Amino acid sequence: MPVIDAHHHFWHFNTQDFGWIDDAMRVIRRDYLPEDLASAIKTAGVDGVVSVQARQAMEETEWLLELARNNSFVRGVVGWVPLIAPDVEEILHEFSANPKLRAVRHVLQREPDGYMLRDDFNHGIAALKKHSLAYDILIFERHLPQAIELVDRHPQQTFVLDHVAKPRIKENFLEPWRKNIRELARRPNVYCKISGMVTEADYTQWTEAQLLPYFETVLNAFGPKRLMLGSDWPVCLVACEYARWVNIMRGWIKHLSPVEQARILGETAMEAYRL
Repeated sequence: MPVIDAHHHFWHFNTQDFGWIDDAMRVIRRDYLPEDLASAIKTAGVDGVVSVQARQAMEETEWLLELARNNSFVRGVVGWVPLIAPDVEEILHEFSANPKLRAVRHVLQREPDGYMLRDDFNHGIAALKKHSLAYDILIFERHLPQAIELVDRHPQQTFVLDHVAKPRIKENFLEPWRKNIRELARRPNVYCKISGMVTEADYTQWTEAQLLPYFETVLNAFGPKRLMLGSDWPVCLVACEYARWVNIMRGWIKHLSPVEQARILGETAMEAYRL
């Protein structure tokens, strides 16, 4: 089975769209395009990737779909559409005609608390099921109780949790993240990406031992069948090279059976995103 990186981004860097890239992350203040990633995945033994939106604009979705059309290693796209728009169903109908669009994401971590529970947002989430599109949940760990309520409103919708819900790794806090992750994982329609962990720790001082309890928590909560490898490239580069992260993941799962390893390294992503 192929190895799939279920989470990365492309961008043409500019300060207006990427103002969140602060001075501590200045190493990634540059363009990152398919030719850059192609080299990285070859070195790491990765066969395909899922491109995830980095800007909240329909032009972003169109651009990612065009990149996917021209680069066969891009197996699918997690795009952005205005889920709260009155005409969201028409927008989804148009975009979903492209087979490379496999999911939608909104940057909930930047929204006010309670945004994901709005009626108009939930109308948009409900529309995704009609077009066989998953929804990527991007939140901080404090939003997990609201995310659980969101998922409970849509028991037939496929959800994918990004970056293990961004726990407070830098402070070595496991709770209440661990309790809430276990509760969320009780919902069988939720998958989880093992990604974004190094950038929730200290960029220069993190260790594998520090990250391991967070990995073990999601492994025990979701099981290999609902976990998938994600790099969060190029964001990860502020703290970890691409191949190093993939090799860390391989080391963490080497005690699992070959079938379980195959799930985490590719099969889960293929199932969740219908690649």
